[in-house]
Amino acid sequence: MMKRGVGLLTRIAIGSALVPVIAAAGQTPRIRIESATYGANCGAASGNSTRDLAAHCNDRATCRYVVKASLDRTQRASCARDFTAQWSCDHRDTHRAMLSGEAGNGSSLVLTCIPSTGAGK
Repeated sequence: MMKRGVGLLTRIAIGSALVPVIAAAGQTPRIRIESATYGANCGAASGNSTRDLAAHCNDRATCRYVVKASLDRTQRASCARDFTAQWSCDHRDTHRAMLSGEAGNGSSLVLTCIPSTGAGK
């Protein structure tokens, strides 16, 4: 049995590194996707990847998402497409992350609502 106020040590992957974080037991906020767009810099409609990202990441504390979006009819094939995600943690703190050009070639993005306690925080 865990006592109140005792943290749970876990690790999340950021790139190839595992970063330790501490989350309060039973109080980890959950991801809520607000919007996701693939190729906005190439003329794609805002929010064109929101449903897919939400289906993959909503209600998780941490989520690794591999960009696999395809071109829509408004995008140029020669344009290096970006990927932008915006999410909140239990509808409170809002976060934004972006992968720049050619994000569709299997690049991944890690979204999290677990507070970091590492260096620089």
